[in-house]
Order: sequence, then structure tokens, then C-alpha cells
Amino acid sequence: MSRRRGGRRPGEDVEELRSTTLAAAGLSLDEAARRLELCGPNEVPAKPRTPVWWRVLQQLRDPLILVLLLAAALTIATGDLSDAVVILLVITVNTVVGVVQEVRAEHAVMALSAMSAPAARVVRDGEERSVPAAEVVPGDLVLVAEGDVVPADGDVLAAALLLADESSLTGESVPVEKAPDSEASRGTVSAGTVIVRGRGRVQVTATGAESALGRIASLMGTAPSLTPLQRRLARFSRILAAVTVALCAVVLALGLVRGQPVELMVVAAISLAVAAVPESLPAVVTLALALGARRMAHRQAIVRRLPAVETLGSVTVIATDKTGTLTEGRMAAERLWTPRGEATVVGTGYESEGRVVRDGATVTAGDAPDLAALLRVAMVCNDARLEAPSDRSTEWRALGDPTEAALLAAGARLGLDRAALDRELPRVEEIPFDSGRKRMTTVHRRPEGGLRIACKGAPESLLRPQVLADAPDTISRAAVRAEALARGGYRVLAVASADLEEAAERPPTWESGLSLLGLVGILDPPRSASRTTVAACKRAGIVPVLITGDHPLTARAVAERLGIASREEEVTTGERIREGTAGDLTSVRVYARTTPEQKLDIVQAWRGAGDVVAMTGDGVNDGPALRRADIGVAMGRRGTEVARQAAGLVLADDNPATIVAAVEEGRRVYANVRRFLLYALAGGTAEILVMLLGPFFSMPLPLLPAQILWINLLTHGLPGVALGAEPVAPDTMHHPPRPPEESVLGAGLWPRILFMGAFVATVTLAAGIWARETGRPWQSMMFLILGATQLGVALGSRARPGSLANPFLLVAVGAALSLQAAGVYLPALRGLLGTEPLPPTDLAIACALSGLGHVVMRLQTRLKPERPPREVQAPSRGR
Repeated sequence: MSRRRGGRRPGEDVEELRSTTLAAAGLSLDEAARRLELCGPNEVPAKPRTPVWWRVLQQLRDPLILVLLLAAALTIATGDLSDAVVILLVITVNTVVGVVQEVRAEHAVMALSAMSAPAARVVRDGEERSVPAAEVVPGDLVLVAEGDVVPADGDVLAAALLLADESSLTGESVPVEKAPDSEASRGTVSAGTVIVRGRGRVQVTATGAESALGRIASLMGTAPSLTPLQRRLARFSRILAAVTVALCAVVLALGLVRGQPVELMVVAAISLAVAAVPESLPAVVTLALALGARRMAHRQAIVRRLPAVETLGSVTVIATDKTGTLTEGRMAAERLWTPRGEATVVGTGYESEGRVVRDGATVTAGDAPDLAALLRVAMVCNDARLEAPSDRSTEWRALGDPTEAALLAAGARLGLDRAALDRELPRVEEIPFDSGRKRMTTVHRRPEGGLRIACKGAPESLLRPQVLADAPDTISRAAVRAEALARGGYRVLAVASADLEEAAERPPTWESGLSLLGLVGILDPPRSASRTTVAACKRAGIVPVLITGDHPLTARAVAERLGIASREEEVTTGERIREGTAGDLTSVRVYARTTPEQKLDIVQAWRGAGDVVAMTGDGVNDGPALRRADIGVAMGRRGTEVARQAAGLVLADDNPATIVAAVEEGRRVYANVRRFLLYALAGGTAEILVMLLGPFFSMPLPLLPAQILWINLLTHGLPGVALGAEPVAPDTMHHPPRPPEESVLGAGLWPRILFMGAFVATVTLAAGIWARETGRPWQSMMFLILGATQLGVALGSRARPGSLANPFLLVAVGAALSLQAAGVYLPALRGLLGTEPLPPTDLAIACALSGLGHVVMRLQTRLKPERPPREVQAPSRGR
């Protein structure tokens, strides 16, 4: 078996490439992909790279792109090649951006792939040899030792203090002891798990798709469904196409009734259809998503599928795994109890920086001799080691049992030195831990002579008169406190010792007549950012739920500490789900002892209730739920390859706070799409109204086809795309998400579109009627005012007016306005568009009227702002 350097845990090899990977997530990913060898053992083979032609085809299947392709065909049919080129350019840019982002994200995820061992140590024909892990077959005898990744499922034939970390498969944060001829879960090992202590011999029983990892991967066959925005835009595209065709048919019919040439009216109707379709919408969506993905890359998150950015903005429920996601994924000794009092250990990870607090004050070994005695014994009765930071890693690492490593870190925070203790109290004998006794005992020689017996283990195995010589009252108090700590989600260890004089007779057993020193409460602590992340989600109207394979008491303690659930709320278990007694799964906030299949059921229950679900996780057991959810979020450093491949977003630094930033980016994308639709559809509505109503005011053809297309090109081009780069509104994360069933034009957007469209049409028609009655070039004035007024609406649509938050929009509007004026004054464009130059007075009037678009848009925003979504109260779901 290939050994990880220094017994490193899965994902720690990625640490040395983290900075490269993060840079890659933004722009250059090839170097990061080349830095890691992407070979996998008997886990399910990675999905082959998707061909570029298939990626392009998937991009072109978007309903709006199909509408644009139809519009391009119509413009080519009418000979309007210039506008056809513009539409095809929009389609090309949209497709290229989407494909490039997917390829880059795929490379970035490949650079994070470091879960599995590339080789295994097997015994064949009586000889030990190293073979590629993919070549291990059922029946092979595999040797495993500390730091190894298990290459396949197998039965344990022999074991010496063998301990395996199975958190990636089961969610259980505490390593599991392995031994031959024991119960099924302890007598077998599974592919992808990690040996954290000891050594053993394993006979392979299953590999590849037949292994536990493979069976979980088989649940991941469901293809990702459309995102909420894609579903909304698909509905919108169908409605828009039908309405546009109907209105253009009306314009065609009116023109023919009034005696206009058939060819001219057909071209006018097609031009109006092209103008009514917001062909910049795909570019706006793509730009907004790409900008969101780039911002996320700077925040150390890799967007694997571009629409995932927006999906997080629509999320109503975040279902999260516990171990390694909300918690640090490593054990920490946090609570200390002695017969003299209690204390709390403060610190993160395994580093010595931290402190021990008693009665609100920091104490040291000299201030608290009872705590010092407790931790001294816990540190010498210990086989783990802590490795200091090096060039390859900036963090302290645990070598051996994580629980024992947590005791070493706690002692260091009290000021104790493990190396000095080993020199002072050299070990001379030991009784290893086993599952029957549930305790470990070591014997040490004291400097002044004699022996010191050090013992630690489960409270039920130590707090007994056969082991302790303490008074019954002391033992009873310790048992009560141990039970209370266990109910709080802690793994509790009792610690005891005894000193024997040199001349004393050796006792029949070292594990009797000991003195209780105290209790240590150990847990996998929540990440520092987890509580603020949960609180931010709740403020944003998102329901957080916890799904874990860990013990119900541990799950409840973590959920209560993070604010996911209160003490009174129910915790349901996988057993109750299997038996069908769990009731409505959407009425619960904490799920414990769940299997991968049950995680799928929970996610599907929330989705079936109409919610948009995000699932976060890092383990193999999270993979199916990550795939089934509307958006999967995987941990990059600690996460498994299965989780990363199933997710749409990968957090390269494993920081859950990044999820909140991603939600904000998603809401910004959706807000900008609605902002663009208000602007573009208001302009399209104005153009249609002008063409419909103009004939009733003695203007048979208010605008020529070329003029309509020119206005459409300028207003829907750069200014429309620039609206996709608008910044997020300050109060975005203080409102609940939009209801999943709400239309993209819902929440009062339709009335605003009709109002602004009617206003722009009224200004344009009024100016045209006045110019016609006074003998002015009325068609040219209408052409100029209709385009310029729409550009004023664009400026009035800004998220932060009066700021330079999006200078691209100011430049785009300025350039479009200049080109609109050029259409009236440049001879070459006048001949193309059929316009006449306006005198300075008429130009000033046109500019003044056009400015009304900006003014009215700002007034409408102030007097009738967009309705924020309201949270729906559902008693049964406790929202």
C-alpha cells in the first residue's frame, strides 16, 4: 500500500497545491491539472472528459438560444446580413463563455483529486509486492498500515491496534477499531477509508462498482435537472415567442389593410419580431454568471457548472453534512472535569496555540495542578504524535488516533511538553486498548524511582470499584458528569493513575487500585465560520438542515450549538426513516444515523415540497445527495473525489462562509436578469406600440425596418449586456429567496414593463405627431427619441445610481447614444437608415424628451419599488 507522507489524512496532499488551484479556478488551470497525478484505484472510475462538440450542443439547446437562431434565420431570409451577424455573434459569445467556464472548472476539480492511493501492497504467491491499486482483485491479501488508503473492501484477517477513519463513507467522526472475528462493521474495511493507527492483513472481497464506494456511486445516475432560472427562462421564451408572433401578425395585417407594399410590411413585421426578442438576454445571463464565477474563484470556490451560481441564489433549503463540512473534521478535547472543578480548552486544530479557561480566567499547569495531573497522564498514556508545520503544510497534523492527538493538543495548551514528559516518564510496559476492556494502560518509570500507572478509557470501563480506589461518592459524581457530557454530544474519556514504590510488590493487574484524575470531553468542533454562516442563511430566509451519519446526541449537540435547531426540536434517525415512522421529513431539521439512500430520500422530500435544495458535503456517502439536489456544494481540500465530481460548486478552502457569498452572487445574477428584462421588454413594448398605434395618427409606417433593427442593435447590445454586471443591492441578503414557482416576470415586474413601455411609446408618438404637424422630419425625430429614451431607461435601472460601481454601463450607454445620433447625421448611415439631419433646436428638444426616460424610471423605482419576496409561513414545516 502506498503510504501517505507522514500519515497524512485524505485531502492533505492537496494543501501544497492550494494556491495554484485557486489561481487556476479564475483563469489558468492547465498547470494545476498537470501538478497532480489523476489515477484512481478501485473507486468508481472518473467520468470521461466530455467532448467539446457535446458541450457546444448543450449550450445551443437553451430555449432562448433557439429563439435567437430562428431570428437569425429570418434576418438572413430578408437579406439583413448585418443584423444576422450581430445575432450570431451573441450566440457564439454565449456558447464560448459557457464551454470555457465548464472546461476550466473541470480542470480545477481534477487538480483537487487526491483522495485515493495509487498503489497497494499485496501478498501473491507468498511474496509481498506493490501493484497499482486498480489491479487489486477479490481474493488478494492486502497489507495495510497507518496512513494507508484502503484500496478495496475486505475482511480483516489479522490486526494490531488497527483503527480506521470511515467518516467519508459513514459520517461517523470517531475512528472505528478493526479486528478479525468481530461484528460485521468492525471485522471489515471499505475502499476509500483511511488507516489512522496500527497495521493489519485484509482479504479483498469486493472492488470497483461492487465495493461500498461503488454501490454508493451507483445511486448517482440521475442527471442534473434544469436550474430555477433555466426553467423560468424556458417558460418566458415560449410565452414571448407566441406573443411576438401574434403582435407582428397584427402589424402586418394593419399595414396591408392600409395599402402598404406586401414586401415592405413582411420585412417590417420580421424586423419588429427581431426587435421584440431580447437577443442580448443569453449574453446578459452568461456575463452575469461568468462574473459571479470569477468572483467566487477569488473567494476560493470553483464553479463547475456555470448555472450553479444562479441556482444558489434561488435556494430555499440548505441541507448540510456535519463531519468535515460544518465541523473541522478533527477531534478536539474541549471540556475537562476533575473532582475539584471544570475547565474549557480553547483553540483550533492541533496547534499548541490556545488556552485553558477556568472560572473565566486562563490557567496554566502551575495554576491548576489537578488539570495538569489529568493531562499529564492523558499525554503519556498515548500513542499519537503531532507534526509541526512544514514547507508542505501550514497546519499541525495528527499522526495516529485523532482522539489521542486531541489530548496532546489540550496538554500543550496548558503548557505541558510531550517530549519532556516522555523523557521524565519513560514507558516500560503497556496493555493496549481493546474493544472488550475499552481502556488502555501504560506503565512508566518515575525519576525518583518507582512506577507510575497511567490509564484512560471509556467511563463505563473505568468508573468501577474494581478499577478505582476512590470513594463511591467521587465515582458517582464522575459518572453523572460523564453522562451529561455524553448527552451534550461529547465523546468522554476517564483518566486515572497510581504510583508504586520501587520496593512494592507488583500487583496481579496494573488496572486496579487507581485514583481518578478526571474526565475529558472530546468532539469534532464546529468550524469558526459555521455559526455565522447558519445565522446569515436564516436572515436570508433559507432553512438550514443537518443530515449526518453520526450519533443522534452528537448531531443534536452540533445543531443546537450552530443554531440549526433548538433543544426542543426533534431529531429523526435513519432507522425511523427505514421503518416509515419518521413522519413528514420536511418537518425535521436534524437527521442522524442516515445512509446515502436516506440522504437521497430527505433531499427528494424537500424538493417534492416545492423547495430549491442545496446539499453540502465532503464524503463518499454525500455523493448521491449532492447529485440529486438542485445544487451540490463539495469541500475541496477534505472532500472526496466522488463528492467533488457530484457537486456544481467546490469550496477549495472548505470554508462554509463561502456558501453565503455564493448565495449573494446568485441573487445578484437573478436581479440583473430581471433588471435587463425590465429594460429590454419595456423597449420592445414601446417599439411594438409605436408600430401599432402610428397608423391611427396618420403615420402609415412610423419606423422603417432598418431603423427598428438599428435601435434594437444599440439598445439591446452593449448597454443591455452591461446591465448584467450591476453590483448586488445592499439589502439582498435580508430578504427570503424568490418562490420557486414565481415567474421571472413576477413580483410586479410585468406592470412596470408595460408602464415604461407605454411611457416611452407615448413620448415617441407625441414627438412624432408634433413634428409631423409642424413640418419637421418626424420619422427621424421618432427614430432618435425612441432609441435615446430607452438608453435613459437603462441609466435609470442601475442598482446603485450616482456611483461608479459599474462604469461599463456608463461607457456603453455613451457609445450607444453617440451611434444613435450618428444615424441621423452621418451621410453613410443616413442613406442606410433613411433618416434626415435634425436642426439644433429639434436636436435639443429630442434630447430633453429622451432624458424623461431616466427621470421616470428613477421615480418609478422610488415610488413603487420592486416588491421583495415574502417568506411563506408553513406551520407543518416550522418556517
